[in-house]
Amino acid sequence: MSNSRVYNFAAGPSVLPLSVLERAGAEITNYRGSGMSVMEMSHRSKAFMDIFQETQDKLRRLMNVPEDYHILFLQTGASGQFSMIPLNLIGETGRANYAVTGNFSGLAAKEAKKYGRITLACDTGDRNHSYIPRQEELTLDKEAGYFYYCANNTIFGTEWDYVPETGDVPLVCDMSSDILSMPVDVSKFGIIYAGAQKNMAPAGLTVVIIRDGLQGHELPYTPLMMNYKTMIDKDSMYNTPPCWCIYMLGLTLDWVAENGGAAGMEALKWQRANMLYDTLENSRLFRLHAEKGSRSGMNVTFRTGDEALDAKFVREATEAGFVNLKGHRLTGGMRASIYNAMPVEGVEKLCDFIRSFDKNN
Repeated sequence: MSNSRVYNFAAGPSVLPLSVLERAGAEITNYRGSGMSVMEMSHRSKAFMDIFQETQDKLRRLMNVPEDYHILFLQTGASGQFSMIPLNLIGETGRANYAVTGNFSGLAAKEAKKYGRITLACDTGDRNHSYIPRQEELTLDKEAGYFYYCANNTIFGTEWDYVPETGDVPLVCDMSSDILSMPVDVSKFGIIYAGAQKNMAPAGLTVVIIRDGLQGHELPYTPLMMNYKTMIDKDSMYNTPPCWCIYMLGLTLDWVAENGGAAGMEALKWQRANMLYDTLENSRLFRLHAEKGSRSGMNVTFRTGDEALDAKFVREATEAGFVNLKGHRLTGGMRASIYNAMPVEGVEKLCDFIRSFDKNN
């Protein structure tokens, strides 16, 4: 970590691996002797088509994506998927299951209600989204077109530690904030999607992994650009895709592969998270929002219980080089987002700072 760089605990857009940024910087004006930047290239040029295909292939390898799944590089953002999923999947039955375990799954369920009958498989709002329900607590409509959940809840700091069993109902998962932080059995899912700006690339790219056969059942009024079939048929290139972000994803995937792949990322994830949870558990001042057994390995949410003291912590942390620790407006307090690219040393130093703040206050 160079002296001029801070430790960035932002929830997204978030920290990228330093070596990835340096490699992008070295190629920014002249990509591999092409005489131009990837930002300037035609998306139909051979140079960019190679980047596109290589990036798709790398992701397929790293996540062991089966051959009967399509990988799409879209511009919708995760929020665009809140509409795209029901538009494409609810038509068969007019029904869907939603597990509401945080803000974004709540917004997704609200959007889906425009298109059909929604069964709430669970709603953890009863304890301010501080826990993940167990399998036996889920209410399932077996006639639903799909079951939707968000794997990691960035605002509240909870993460599913299992994949829900839904029988024949296709599983749809928002993995925006924990994709590539652990190995995943893709074959258990109908759709996995992720906004790239937490673990993969800069903001502007959304990755969708969709099982073949789920496309082609869209509601008749589905907009062209919200139709999975259109995007699959045109290999994400019906219009100009987010070229620079796709290139950056390719560089990040190289970095993940060099550091042990998804299993390597998982080991680092819990090394960082457990260190931070232990420090906070052993402090007198701080308390954690998420309940044990539901805690996220990506977003650690905590507070003192005193808003003025929380503000002092954020202020002093920023001065010490730990930035973006202020919690989301829905929860207050603090949040440390420790995605794949956060160096272990950044968390070690934050833990030292927390212990020192605890002692002094």
